[in-house]
Amino acid sequence: MSEPTKSENANVAIPGQAGSGRAGSGPAAGKGTGPGKGGDGKGGERVASLWSDAWADLRRNPLFLIGAFLALFMVLLSVVPGLFTESDPRAGGFCNLADSLQRPSAEHWFGFDVQGCDIYTRTIWGARNSIIVGLVTTTLVVLVGGTLGLWAGWIGGVGDSVLSRVTEIFFAIPLLLGGMLIMSTWGEGNAWTVSAVMAVLGWPQIYRLMRSAVLANKHNDYVVAAKALGAGTGRIVTRHILPNAVAPVIVVSTINLGVYIGAEAALSYLGIGIQSPAISWGLMISDAQSRFLDAPHVLLFPAAVLSVTVLAFIMLGDAVRDALDPKLR
Repeated sequence: MSEPTKSENANVAIPGQAGSGRAGSGPAAGKGTGPGKGGDGKGGERVASLWSDAWADLRRNPLFLIGAFLALFMVLLSVVPGLFTESDPRAGGFCNLADSLQRPSAEHWFGFDVQGCDIYTRTIWGARNSIIVGLVTTTLVVLVGGTLGLWAGWIGGVGDSVLSRVTEIFFAIPLLLGGMLIMSTWGEGNAWTVSAVMAVLGWPQIYRLMRSAVLANKHNDYVVAAKALGAGTGRIVTRHILPNAVAPVIVVSTINLGVYIGAEAALSYLGIGIQSPAISWGLMISDAQSRFLDAPHVLLFPAAVLSVTVLAFIMLGDAVRDALDPKLR
């Protein structure tokens, strides 16, 4: 029997070898084999990944659509309050004691508070501080906790052990109790100080999530293959480990954003968070509690907007969790 010619050998497929000869980047960036558009334009293959599949699920999820709409609306409310009200509660003469505790009407939808201030305008402007606290705290927590968790999970050793013991100490301190203790000694608070305090107390949760996800992915086959092909540590971490470890961090951070907004309102309600003359939903609720029985609208409107905002981000987090968890598909 004659040996195969050179041209015949060229057509022999080598199992497990991709057309480009490059290692993949793991489940979060693999190629699918299902029909569709995109891909390399040959055979009708499409590029499939955890993120593209999750986005396809989210677009069909009413929970995500409602939560995203409400969250974006609240962010717009905080960035451009002038779109929703022509009044500015920071201007002189905004409050008039003659209007104290007047009921809602066609001209003043939410009525007036004890000081004769328009509740609708104050509720609109109060969104700014609450959203700032939620977004800034979440960003700081993800940056600090995520970076430390990524480093500890990948490197391990003494640094990992020390950080793990430190996080156990922080976990023993409840968020609200720790915030009360720190803010009561800090003095006069604002949105930035409240964000810093809650970030100090909140980063260990993201640290442990990221560390666990890195430990679960660092020994997978695609990481071993990347090492064998000579990929550097930076490339392995950013292209292979991080995309597959960040999903639980995104889910928890989205839910926690609403939790931080609620925590800021609680601190402000107790008088140790954001202070007057700044406007906060927590401060508005605190001012209204003594007149709830004879003027319930003073408390109900800011409390309702606060609840809807917190609920919106929790709905977002639940929808993202369902989309990113293959076991729930």
